[in-house]
Amino acid sequence: MTPTILVTGFAPFGGESVNPSWQAARRLEGWTAAGRIVAAREMPCAFGAAREALEAAIVELRPEAAIAVGQAGGRADFSIERVAVNLDDADKPDNDGQQPSDEPVIVGGPAAYFASLPVKAIVAALRDAGLPASISNTAGGFVCNHLFYAACHLRETRFPAMRVGFIHVPYALEQGARHPGAPTMAIDTIVEGLKIAIETTIRASEEPG
Repeated sequence: MTPTILVTGFAPFGGESVNPSWQAARRLEGWTAAGRIVAAREMPCAFGAAREALEAAIVELRPEAAIAVGQAGGRADFSIERVAVNLDDADKPDNDGQQPSDEPVIVGGPAAYFASLPVKAIVAALRDAGLPASISNTAGGFVCNHLFYAACHLRETRFPAMRVGFIHVPYALEQGARHPGAPTMAIDTIVEGLKIAIETTIRASEEPG
């Protein structure tokens, strides 16, 4: 059976008609790299429901790596997240109208997890390709961090061989009119960057030790 890389993106939220994370992720469905095949799944932008959808996808696919992608309006680059915290603290409602404040993602879970993707190597590879990228130490308190922490917890408790991580991307070009002055990025560029992140993750998994 061909090893799988799971890539997820979110449904639109906050009044947007698109979400660049899913626009890019869905274009990777069936793409192959180094003997692995990508499976793309759309996640609901809702606390709880996103975690359940992610768990279902991981149980179904048993992926070698799970790379979640989310929109971060205001950011100008590929933000490779390093830390997931056990905290839901939303400054706006999710798509189900939930707005948790100071609640744990997983009751009794550790305060934080580090990504198991090769974060610095991904940033370096993106920059070498001429794409803007940086390490981020906060995925926020919204559904992105919720999903990131849930993925890390699944690795810790049930799927120890699976690498997991989260990448934030800017608004898509077509969102720019709604957000004057905010950075945007073409979906083609986001797809290119995600391919580089996947290839870098695979290389890291094949390195001895």
